Parts: sequence; C-alpha cells; structure tokens
Amino acid sequence: MLFHVRMDVHIPLDMPAEQAAEIKAVEKAYSQDLQRQGKWRHIWRVTGQYSNISIFDVASNEELHTILQGLPLYPYMDVEVMALNRHPSSVRDDDS
Repeated sequence: MLFHVRMDVHIPLDMPAEQAAEIKAVEKAYSQDLQRQGKWRHIWRVTGQYSNISIFDVASNEELHTILQGLPLYPYMDVEVMALNRHPSSVRDDDS
C-alpha cells in the first residue's frame, strides 16, 4: 500500500541543542534504514519549512502507523496521511 505523508516538525525552542541533535541523529538512522528496506520509498524537503513529503510502501495502515509512531521526532510533528492508489492512466509499471 502506498501512502503520501506530510510531516511538519515543531521542535520546542527551549529544547537543549544537544538533545535536539541527538534526536535528529537517531531519526536519520531510523529513516535511512526504512529507506533501505524499501518501506520509505521517497522523501522530499519542503522548501523554506521544517517539513517533508514522503512516500511509504507498506503492507497496511497499521504498519504505517507503527513506523510513524516510531519516529523519534514524532512527538514534535503534525502528520497528514493520504492513501494512494495506482491511476489507470499511468504508464509506469513500478508505481503500484
């Protein structure tokens, strides 16, 4: 199942810089592992914002939910999820 996910990050301004840096490092490792597994297929930064647009390819809603809640920055995020379906006019074979 494919999902379009927008994540807007709002790290508290009073969080110590060292703590924020540690959370970001763990988040990066977690997300890159999911990318290598093929579950996090694409990630794009939203220009001028601490946000990203990502495409996930997972087996179920529950799997996506678990992945998102596992993100170290999740407590500081607003997340918007949209389920995607292959368009019948698509010429690509790999977008299912």
